[in-house]
Amino acid sequence: MAFELPDLPYSHDALADHGMSRETLEYHHDIHHKAYVDNGNKAISGTEWENKPVEDIIKGTYDPKSVAQSGIFNNASQYWNHNQFWEMMAPGGTKMPGELEKAINDAFGGFDKFKEEFAAAGAGQFGSGWAWLVKDGGSLKITKTENGVNPLCFGQTALLGCDVWEHSYYIDFRNKRPVYIQNFLDNLVNWENVASRM
Repeated sequence: MAFELPDLPYSHDALADHGMSRETLEYHHDIHHKAYVDNGNKAISGTEWENKPVEDIIKGTYDPKSVAQSGIFNNASQYWNHNQFWEMMAPGGTKMPGELEKAINDAFGGFDKFKEEFAAAGAGQFGSGWAWLVKDGGSLKITKTENGVNPLCFGQTALLGCDVWEHSYYIDFRNKRPVYIQNFLDNLVNWENVASRM
């Protein structure tokens, strides 16, 4: 299956009043995400992965023993990560559904504790990567992954992901990654989308 750049689920300036500018979305979606689409399609062309679903490509090409993943994995995984990321946000965020609130309270001892742990995971990711809220078996966990690695690699379900590559926040927050993550949690998360993934 060829990778295709999805449209944003909102306009480029829809998040601007909530900490993510039009310029960031133009660079991040229109240029960075598109590069994963284009490079991913080139990488899988003529290979056994050419007509496979992206989830199968990610799981089939991830090498847990390697520090440097293949070009096929990197582009497929980052393509998938960004597809999820846009959907996990909404202008001004959304109200958290009750079942998700209960699950977070049960797993982390309250929403504030969850935010603290999630923000620490993202801020503590050395270099580029992602912070995640995942469902692992029957439990909710906070994880972080380097570069393009994502929860599919570990048999987990991604509920919420925050991109902590510099291109995700540098235009709006410069080098203040913790402030970017806090703003993401306070103003951008589409909690209804997160709950739908459970």
